[in-house]
Amino acid sequence: MTTELDKYDMKILRAVANDGRVSWRSLADDIGLSLTPTLRRVRRLEEEGYIEGYSAHLDEKRLVGAMSAFVSVTLERQVEEILLHFEEKVSVMPEVMSCFLMSGGADYNLRVVVRDLDQFQQILAKLTRIQGVAHIQSSFALKSVIRRRAPMI
Repeated sequence: MTTELDKYDMKILRAVANDGRVSWRSLADDIGLSLTPTLRRVRRLEEEGYIEGYSAHLDEKRLVGAMSAFVSVTLERQVEEILLHFEEKVSVMPEVMSCFLMSGGADYNLRVVVRDLDQFQQILAKLTRIQGVAHIQSSFALKSVIRRRAPMI
């Protein structure tokens, strides 16, 4: 059962989206409730799936590279076997930060992060060798304009 979110729930969601390590006491003070009702609400929001988990934001540039490329992939055919095969192959590629099954022209859109063009060329070679891939088109991000870690609520 999912309950309707009120102003306190929304304050909690904004606070933990902004800082997943916020102390419960500080959270309670910030939203204007005492500790026990705040904790009850957090637990309910977790149980109902509004809060899926807590994580640290890692610095992509320092860890894997500063170049983001968006790669559109078109498959030879859109049959379940080929779709699943492609998804299995890209899911183990650490440079692939996200992969979306798309409507429209391309079948998949990937965001790939690499150090340089040489590494990107290696990723392209891997992608072209995946059985069922018919066409690949790439674009490079010049700068990140908006990068949200959670929806604006």
